Amino acid sequence: MISSILKEKTKEQHDETEAKLQSQKIFDKSYSLDDYKKLLTHNYKLISRYEPQIREHLKNYSELNLEERSKIEALKTDLSKLNIDMPAESPIQNLDNEAEAFGALYVIEGSTLGGNVIAKQLRKNQEFENIEFNYFGVYGENTGFFWQEFKAIIDEKISEDAYEDCINGAKKAYQLLA
Repeated sequence: MISSILKEKTKEQHDETEAKLQSQKIFDKSYSLDDYKKLLTHNYKLISRYEPQIREHLKNYSELNLEERSKIEALKTDLSKLNIDMPAESPIQNLDNEAEAFGALYVIEGSTLGGNVIAKQLRKNQEFENIEFNYFGVYGENTGFFWQEFKAIIDEKISEDAYEDCINGAKKAYQLLA
């Protein structure tokens, strides 16, 4: 199953990304509003570049409900409310095929799952008492369901001969996020 293989094969990139984005500070309540703004900016670079490519490569997979999974507007709302200028991103096309798009979507969906945890922890930090977490709470109570649904779809749709491309797509997404 590719979802398990992706977790294993991208663990190093996942851990490096968490370290670079200082996620440990979220849990010890030393995470600052500036840290959060940087995190949102990194996520904006990822989402603004990959959402359009994913939509294009995976447009024939209606079961993914890609419009419902879109995060760009929630992210723009958070950036705007915090007076963060959205970085200009030139739309570089570097997802080469469906399998790479599935791999990048794996990272994005996984970060949405982690985003629920981030929002829950930051709400405990007084510095964030007036902050809305539109992006990190984009799916609300459906987060777990969306994650399980996505894993079932990717496990069904990615054949063994496409595993390397899928892993490559996930690594591209991690590289951009970090």
